[in-house]
Amino acid sequence: MNKSILYFLGFFVLAVYSVSCVSGKKFSSLQDTSKHFMNERDAFKTDNIGLEMKNKELEAKLASLQKQVASSGKDIAAAQNERDKAVEDYNRISSKYTELQNAQEDLIKGNVKETQKLLAQLEEAQANLQKKEDLLRQLEQNLDTKKTSLDELTFELEKRNAKLAELQKILDAQKKIVQDLKNKVSEALLGFENNGLTVTMKNGKVYVSLDEKLLFKSASWDIDANGKNALKKLAGVLEKNPDIQVTIEGHTDNVPYNPGNSQLKDNWDLSVKRSTTVIRVLLEGSRIDAKRLTAAGRSQYSPVDDRNTDDARQKNRRTEIVLTPDLTELYNLINKY
Repeated sequence: MNKSILYFLGFFVLAVYSVSCVSGKKFSSLQDTSKHFMNERDAFKTDNIGLEMKNKELEAKLASLQKQVASSGKDIAAAQNERDKAVEDYNRISSKYTELQNAQEDLIKGNVKETQKLLAQLEEAQANLQKKEDLLRQLEQNLDTKKTSLDELTFELEKRNAKLAELQKILDAQKKIVQDLKNKVSEALLGFENNGLTVTMKNGKVYVSLDEKLLFKSASWDIDANGKNALKKLAGVLEKNPDIQVTIEGHTDNVPYNPGNSQLKDNWDLSVKRSTTVIRVLLEGSRIDAKRLTAAGRSQYSPVDDRNTDDARQKNRRTEIVLTPDLTELYNLINKY
């Protein structure tokens, strides 16, 4: 799933036409198209990673703002307590001031300093109360601003989560298509698996790998009866799934091919000849559209085992049938993002 669908399409286009008999100009155009698809794959992968990183950043900001909101709530409560205390102080001093007015005549006689002290306390209490009220209003404004920012971040986070969920659905759907195809192929070739034939999923494609001993004799491209039987069963699956593109890749070991009087020159020729022979068996008596099939020779340059041993060379002498489901619909969904 972590592999991009664009990579599947780009690789497929390159594999399909890399060995086809087309003009140099058309081959160059196809290479450009493949590079374009791979660039789009990389852009999509980068987008996907960027979205996940932004999602984590937004979640971190959301948690920070929630802490700030909680802290602001505590600050407001403390400010309200201080304001209430200041109001009580103000009322107490106002009461004293009233008492001072009632006893003004007595104070005039010799208590002028006390009067000035009480007046100063009253003014200080009024100033302190005004300061507390100003602070409370500022805290309330800050809280409103943080709530607005929190709402915006929450909305953006929900949008990004929805986008990630939709992209995940696309990847899950692609994986299911490939898994269903693998199950169909495995069911059709049940009697051959682990007897020189394996069916695996890789890079969003299904790989049917056939050992040399199942299809060919050493240095030969003639397919024996058992190998033809396996290919005919696979052809039945391909007939029922017309949207699948098929690439047949011939692989050899690193021992130089000794053709003798053969028309083949080397391992390149042998690998291509084996892949075209397999295609002819698949097409024989079937309704498979030949346009879906591509023959490719990989010679000795794509080994499954790099060791220079008899066992490794035997593993490398194989034919791989690469089945690529039609992912056009999924690709169109990805382009929406």
